[in-house]
Amino acid sequence: MGRIDRIAEPWGTRTPYGPGETWPTRVDSYLADGLDEHDVDRWVQSATVLHSNGDALDIAVKDGRIAGVRGRAGDRVNHGRLGPKDLYGWQANHSPDRLTEPLVRRGGELVPADWDTAMDAVAGRTRELLDERGPGSVGFYTTGQLFLEEYYTLAVIAHGGIGTNHLDGNTRLCTATAGESLKESFGSDGQPGSYTDVDHADVIALYGHNVAETQTVLWTRMLDRLAGPNPPRLLCVDPRQTPVADAATVHLAPRPGTNLMLMNALLHEIVAHDWVDHDWVSRHTTGFDDLRAQVADCPPERAAEVCDVPAGDIRAAAQLLGSAERLLSTVLQGFYQSHQATAAAVQVNNVHLVRGMLGRPGCGVLQMNGQPTAQNTRECGADGDLPGFRNWANPAHVEDLARLWNVDPLRIPHYGPPTNLMQILRYAEQGSIRFLYVTGTNPAVSLPELARVRRVLAQERLFLVVQDIFLTETAQLADVVLPAATWGEKTGTFTNVDRTVHLSEKAVDPPGGARPDLDILLDYARRLELADQDGAPLVTWTDAEGAFEAWKACSAGRPCDYSGLSYDQLRGRSGIQWPVNDAHPGGTERLYADGVFPTDPGYCETYGRDLVTGAPVEPTAYRAANPSGRALIKPAEYVPPHEPPDDAHPFVLTTGRTLYHFHTRTKTGRAPQLQRAAPDVWVEVSDDDARAHGWDEGDLLRITTERGSVEARLRISGIRPGVVFLPFHYGYWDTPGGYRPGGANSADGAHGRAANELTPTDWDPASKQPLFKTAAAAVERIAAGDGSPAPAPTTTASRPVRDVGTHTRGDERSLALETLPDGGAR
Repeated sequence: MGRIDRIAEPWGTRTPYGPGETWPTRVDSYLADGLDEHDVDRWVQSATVLHSNGDALDIAVKDGRIAGVRGRAGDRVNHGRLGPKDLYGWQANHSPDRLTEPLVRRGGELVPADWDTAMDAVAGRTRELLDERGPGSVGFYTTGQLFLEEYYTLAVIAHGGIGTNHLDGNTRLCTATAGESLKESFGSDGQPGSYTDVDHADVIALYGHNVAETQTVLWTRMLDRLAGPNPPRLLCVDPRQTPVADAATVHLAPRPGTNLMLMNALLHEIVAHDWVDHDWVSRHTTGFDDLRAQVADCPPERAAEVCDVPAGDIRAAAQLLGSAERLLSTVLQGFYQSHQATAAAVQVNNVHLVRGMLGRPGCGVLQMNGQPTAQNTRECGADGDLPGFRNWANPAHVEDLARLWNVDPLRIPHYGPPTNLMQILRYAEQGSIRFLYVTGTNPAVSLPELARVRRVLAQERLFLVVQDIFLTETAQLADVVLPAATWGEKTGTFTNVDRTVHLSEKAVDPPGGARPDLDILLDYARRLELADQDGAPLVTWTDAEGAFEAWKACSAGRPCDYSGLSYDQLRGRSGIQWPVNDAHPGGTERLYADGVFPTDPGYCETYGRDLVTGAPVEPTAYRAANPSGRALIKPAEYVPPHEPPDDAHPFVLTTGRTLYHFHTRTKTGRAPQLQRAAPDVWVEVSDDDARAHGWDEGDLLRITTERGSVEARLRISGIRPGVVFLPFHYGYWDTPGGYRPGGANSADGAHGRAANELTPTDWDPASKQPLFKTAAAAVERIAAGDGSPAPAPTTTASRPVRDVGTHTRGDERSLALETLPDGGAR
């Protein structure tokens, strides 16, 4: 039986198919050393959690332990395929440094404690602060990796029980702009498109979306279309020479921070050439005249000066968009984490609105997610919004939620927009927030300007609770650490970017005393004695399925309607796309097929914001301009980035991901195959810049901004000149510093390896998403290399432009099985 090294070949073997055909099945699997499928005791249904694609898989269990994974052939999302992080990442569950008992800080040290001691401390400090300072002193910061049931429970506790407005998820870092752009254009969050649009599209446009590394299985689907008859043409917008750029018909590599100008120029060409579906626009949209006026003075020549992209290339890209008969667009961090993020992402929606390309096969927009359950964070209100895509500025929506929870509407905070993460951090810095409960995320590595973040989190007056599976950099700063169960050790549901809901069943017990996040949150609610207005417990469920049933009631009648879905429907079958209700009992493949959008003032999730300033649109103004079910075409004016390069900092720093790691590497750094593929931080510069400065592959460079410095080995890659790239995954948990640069006795001034030592405290005015793509940086060589290449993969966007004498590949323990459509195996 043949096997394949999926470290060296991340996307596996091609299974070509043509437009309108069904994507062939290819089942990928990986089992621990020496096992085959006949040795497995049982298979347990789940889906992938180390990216946002939502690939269905089965967990192999042997002797009470996870022993491997296998893609689910019948699932609509992946048709059996898995990516490298799926195949190897599960091994982190067995890491010997898993947290297995609570820790509390005593005399400045974290020491083991029992659950009662730890939870009494957490609930006790909450009660003290509620009595002394009120609900505004309590904040929550969650993740994009829990389950729907856990997010909804957290939202009920925070909004309906404690009554704080300070709740957000780390989806703020990666997909806040996705949600905001959908709200601004369509009136509500929720992806119009479907992954099956890849099967039909004749043009696929990827904006700031290196899908080859962030959603490897989705890229596999595109690769298989490219390898088949009548392949789609690709447009790639990215400053790096990614695998997507290699395959593109047109590749635009704009200067970082100029995406909006580029989009305005593309729309200028679409309007100027009248590639507009005027009938569809007049029947289903409002705002086209404003867009036409806004882009009139944005010809390709002007954009070429601002973006440093040839005008001819912009015209070629616009012609691609304008001539498409079935256009699929995807967007990710190259737009979301860049200057004028929401404004640029909304222009992608505008391309589809003016071309009338939504709601039919091949015509979709996927404002992508970065984390596996980011969609659930937004749906359930764990990002601070009200659950069920309700509008905090609409009193009727607040009253509806209050009836559901049987609480006074005044208990649900709606005096202003929910507090975003960056503001929560500021309140903690100023001292008004004194309690911060962090679940499943690692802000001491993932937030911008890390020296400041560490100072805020380490304050004595801030009571910091961290609920996680490892002693992360953030957990090391906590007052109480709660050991959590993880994927495969608990049951729940999660939803991917194209609204597909999967059930993940518990396969094995968590280690030691670790507990599911849901159990911990239920314990917290019980100890706080949270009650409804009749004195009955506010949180009435006791398990995951009970929480799911409660969420169904909350979502009923809203755009993300789960009311027709059940665990039994998901068990043993393919995932199902919401809305699922009486009208759509089998789910809904595409939204807005009828051209009707959720923009009615009484139904919409938001009244919108000014895309340039972020100022909220007043309800009266929105009602006066009632779009009456039509989509909103919203233009925006380009303004320059806040921190342009100067003589002292002549480069633009951008940060991003690599294929082999996820988030802050807490899991993938403990999977041996993934860690060996990308073992340490590196920095990328262009060949032009390297030659100009006399730098060579493997040299040690220091990258400095106004916030700090990072040292890393040089990879000369295909990135555009004048730009430097750092992967953001690398922190300090596996270094002598523990949670910060340098050794145990080092000050914060030591040179770091975390990219966010360098990034600014700056965010998009509409989505409040921090910006990681436009910092001014200086670069200098600290030491010449010894001939060894940088520790960067050669299979991805970080591949060298010169021969470095080595290639990224795995070993015998990296060989995975592929079962191909003809029944053969490799």
